[in-house]
Amino acid sequence: MMVAYVDARRDESPGDGGREGLARGTTARTARIAALPLAFTGRAVAGWGRRLAGADPEAVSAAAMERNAEQLFAVLGQLRGGAMKVGQALAVYESMMPAELAEPYRRALVRLQTQGPAMPAREVHRVLDEQLGRQWRTRLPEFDDVPTAAASIGQVHRARTAQGRPVAVKVQYPGADQALETDLRVLERFARLFTLIVPGLDARAVMRELRARTLEELDYRAEADRQRVFAAEYGGGEHLHVPAAVASSPKVLVQEWLDGTSLARLVGQPDPGPARDRYAHTIVETMFSSPVRVGMVHADPHPGNFLVLRDGRLGMVDFGAVAAMPGGVPPVLARTLRYIADGEPEQMMTLLRAEGFIHGDIGPDEVLAYIGALADPLRVPRFRFDRAWMAAQGARVADLRGAAYRETGRRLTLPADHLMFLRVLTGWMNVLAQLDCTVAVRGIVERWVPAFAE
Repeated sequence: MMVAYVDARRDESPGDGGREGLARGTTARTARIAALPLAFTGRAVAGWGRRLAGADPEAVSAAAMERNAEQLFAVLGQLRGGAMKVGQALAVYESMMPAELAEPYRRALVRLQTQGPAMPAREVHRVLDEQLGRQWRTRLPEFDDVPTAAASIGQVHRARTAQGRPVAVKVQYPGADQALETDLRVLERFARLFTLIVPGLDARAVMRELRARTLEELDYRAEADRQRVFAAEYGGGEHLHVPAAVASSPKVLVQEWLDGTSLARLVGQPDPGPARDRYAHTIVETMFSSPVRVGMVHADPHPGNFLVLRDGRLGMVDFGAVAAMPGGVPPVLARTLRYIADGEPEQMMTLLRAEGFIHGDIGPDEVLAYIGALADPLRVPRFRFDRAWMAAQGARVADLRGAAYRETGRRLTLPADHLMFLRVLTGWMNVLAQLDCTVAVRGIVERWVPAFAE
């Protein structure tokens, strides 16, 4: 995931950037991550002692959780690589946090999404020499050494081609592949730790999904190919624009520059009027239409992947995490969601059993408790996504956690492509809840998912 590449300049930090930052050593990186559970446990014990001494239990717990969040996201942000990517994934689920804890977590999450030490200019130039050849300055005679954005595996620089075309140059950090593999392997062992930050989160599922898709993001040539497909279909649209991919190599991607502001900046801001609902409509329509129009879906739900352009359209960026869906949204999944939305549990169960997705003794109530909330936006003509609704879903899932909930998951075995799309859908529902918007989701689905209306 790459945050918006405008208006995000930062000072260089040579000691933490580039090769020094990501390839500092497997042992050191692992030690910093492994120390997190110990620190969390220490705070829990200290809090228990203060409660015995008469301190307010709720105040003690809130203070400890706030410090946990501060330390977790500080460590993840400093390490970059897979560690920062996990932190960015957690940021999507911020709206599932308890209301009384949301604000301190939000501050920590925003810092993680928008801050991070930059790769020194000398390292940037070295990567460009290796990837584009030592004459790259003849192709990019204007190149700004100060990055406009930085994220988990690379950073973006503004440049201008010899023909005068403004472009964004995404440069991958040296050692990003090793750091990703190391961090994700270590963090997967501590998946339960993240439920202390986002109650109700299926942390292991998030980690599995990240591990499955993240290493694919390392090849910028493949990303450019996917971007070109999206640009051919959506570029220059009335409500959405996908920038053209100009050139690519395994670790450098040159693309059309977009002037705009990250959609993430609207999170937590006062309602700007109908514009927010319009942006949300565009996001939802893109998610459900792209499997039909291009045979793929953008699998990295994050507001930073959309820019509000000067002409009022949205610009869609970063195609590192894109999943193939050549047959569109799976028809069985579409019909299942319709049965849930329309209150037809018996038809739902008949379909799931016929497809072999249900094993053992399980009833409709268990299935609805497991995935029923996904159909909430489809029950009404227009649905409001807000933090109160998403927090309620998080609390509901947290209450269901345990042996019974896990048993339902084992007996309801959806195929990998179904689960992938449901996780993308869940991620965007969280993002839309942070935006606080109203969208006619059912009409969009009826238009772009034929099986839903059958």
